Amino acid sequence: MSDSTRQIVTIDGPAGVGKSTVSRGLAHILGFTYLDTGAMYRAIAYGCHSRGCDVSNGDEVAQLLPAFSISLRAPDKPDDDVRVYLNNKEISAFIRTPEMGSLASQVSAHGPVRSLLTSLQQEIGCKGKIVAEGRDTGTVVFPYAAWKFYLDATPENRAQRRVKQLRENGEEADEQNILSMIKQRDTDDKERSLAPLKPAQDAVYIDSTTITAAQVITLMLSYISL
Repeated sequence: MSDSTRQIVTIDGPAGVGKSTVSRGLAHILGFTYLDTGAMYRAIAYGCHSRGCDVSNGDEVAQLLPAFSISLRAPDKPDDDVRVYLNNKEISAFIRTPEMGSLASQVSAHGPVRSLLTSLQQEIGCKGKIVAEGRDTGTVVFPYAAWKFYLDATPENRAQRRVKQLRENGEEADEQNILSMIKQRDTDDKERSLAPLKPAQDAVYIDSTTITAAQVITLMLSYISL
């Protein structure tokens, strides 16, 4: 791989651990492009769900894939989430819910979905200078990445963060329900046969339970040399 292609940072980890916040911040400091792979799976999940598809049925999902065109655009503000478009319609406001996260976990277990999105992600990252976050960016999508991290935190801590985020946005949130959903998604992501959630062998493991996103970014920067 060329030096430019190897200038890729991967940040994997479970739901609600703060990957998006850390990845955005790190990409901004490095001057890299931020690639939110999870948003792409959420887009597929949203597209299937809105068409009444059973997302647990791989054949049904596969039949719908040719009808989907996904694109990501930079947010208006550096701290905002990536803007997500499905068939040229922005769906950003509809995919950032715990329910859509659970559906995304289900569609990500289907081979045709992973094949399609992995190819698209690799195409986006082929020029390097990417900070990619997701579940398998260091193990499957960019196994040759120069810098790999696995970000973790306790389920309880992740549930508390999610509740705080939702309430700050004026939404109601049941902490026990969200904790249950997080634990179920952890199980789904780690136990699926295709590209299960796990740290890459050469990834730096970071437990963010007791440290801030800014501290995580500082720690990551200590491993990165350009």
